[in-house]
Amino acid sequence: MRTVALLPIPSLTDLPEAERTATVELLLSICHQQQERLVEQAEQLSLQLEQIQQLKDEIAVLKGEKGRPEIKPSGLTNPSPDPALEGDEQSPRKRGKPVRKKTAELEIHQEQVLQPQAPLPAGTQFKGYEDYVVQELVVELKNTRYRRACYRGPEGKRIIGELPVAVRDSHFGPTLRSYILSQHYEQHVPQKLLLKQLWHWGVSISSGQLNRLLIHGHEPFHAEKAEVLRTGLEVSSHINVDDTGARHQGQNGYCTHIGNEWFTWFSSTESKSRINFLERLRAGETGYVVDEVARGYMQQQKLPQEPLALLSSEGVYADKSAWEAYLQTQGITNERHIRIATEGALVGSLVHQGIAAELVIVSDDAGQFKIAGFLNALCWVHAERTIHKLIPGGDERRDLQAQVRGQIWTFYQDLKRYQQAPDKATKATLEQRFDQIFTQKTPWQMLNLALKRLHDNKTELLLVLERPDIPLHNNLSENDIRDYVKRRKISATTRSEAGRKARDTFLSLKKTCQKLGIAFWDYLHDRISQQHDILPLPILIRAAAQGP
Repeated sequence: MRTVALLPIPSLTDLPEAERTATVELLLSICHQQQERLVEQAEQLSLQLEQIQQLKDEIAVLKGEKGRPEIKPSGLTNPSPDPALEGDEQSPRKRGKPVRKKTAELEIHQEQVLQPQAPLPAGTQFKGYEDYVVQELVVELKNTRYRRACYRGPEGKRIIGELPVAVRDSHFGPTLRSYILSQHYEQHVPQKLLLKQLWHWGVSISSGQLNRLLIHGHEPFHAEKAEVLRTGLEVSSHINVDDTGARHQGQNGYCTHIGNEWFTWFSSTESKSRINFLERLRAGETGYVVDEVARGYMQQQKLPQEPLALLSSEGVYADKSAWEAYLQTQGITNERHIRIATEGALVGSLVHQGIAAELVIVSDDAGQFKIAGFLNALCWVHAERTIHKLIPGGDERRDLQAQVRGQIWTFYQDLKRYQQAPDKATKATLEQRFDQIFTQKTPWQMLNLALKRLHDNKTELLLVLERPDIPLHNNLSENDIRDYVKRRKISATTRSEAGRKARDTFLSLKKTCQKLGIAFWDYLHDRISQQHDILPLPILIRAAAQGP
């Protein structure tokens, strides 16, 4: 609370005896009364300002903005004690790992012996060396001219010396190309700044050449990215999914994220519908399959009997145009019927290509990720926001909200402990507690409706009781997608289909390398120089899934 500073008013005892008249006593009494009223009014005003600020913070949180930062008191006035000196001053407490020299494991590329500059006095004895390690980075331009010897054979055939494999397709070396890709896609350096830096170093390159190096000629990377998704879906028991905004050619679009602890995969499109998500899951496959699985999906989505009967015969359709032509010949023209039939054919295609129905899709409850026929799990962090976003009107409702949130997070911690050691008795207890928490009735009707909404999602929220291997939240997708959001804020939009494809590919490969413990720079240089010392990422994903 703010304090009010007022000028001091003298008391009657501070005045000399001769000045203590009735008028002076009356004036001093009035001044003291006015001062007390001012203090009370200032305190009330300060309280009102605090309440207004709290309401502003709550409104900011509801809008998705940040509230006031919590500013800690300065450590200059009350410095925190040195943890090493706590307890017995004679034996300071040590924490963490034992101290080791940071340069002990460095590779030394050059050694230089330094002798004292002053003449050594007589009788001086040599006692060895004291090491002083300096790390340095050498950045220099290295241009190579390959002089290819040319010959003409006896039959007139031209014979010429072969270029090294790494430079056959480009006049820029593998290290320079790796640096360009790393700076742009890993470090988020815009093309203009990267071009300016290369010019300062003496590299003869135009903006068009730089753009081509960034977005063209990366078919091997695109192929490896597609295989990453196929392998990831094949070996995974669950995937985390999410989407975010992605602008292309000045138009708003969406980027879909699919991944887990072993891989990351991005794909940008103009839509974020369920059909779009199912098409992304196909990992490059183009077929549509009508079978028992597809018809089961259509029936579950309440496709009317008439169009369902028209799709009774099984079939495989090579691509989108063939599928649309088939629907046209069957007389299925209603927009809703086409959508449900297409979703069913895509689900049939996924099962046909080997994706197990036991695959769990962990999401934030967005409708496009709810796929009938597959197991769906919801993020507890997003679920709790339903309660957190309620605006309590008064202290009583605020206390109710805090009480319910405390119950939810306690239950969440118990779910985490269950994952470590699942058993039937604990499972039954947790199911019972879930019902008690989310069916309770409070004096606040909005809170009751929010609890009921979460209780309706009981199957998805408690899937972890059947599958302790799945995560309780979707934080992995949130963290993965941050890099994409950061790049979107820097570069805003892509202008060509090749640029959008390259962005998705290299961001996918970068995050996958990080999860597999591979430096993205090493990966880029290995692939561009065609050394292939690093195994294909799908093989490493498969090995990670199999465990140590």
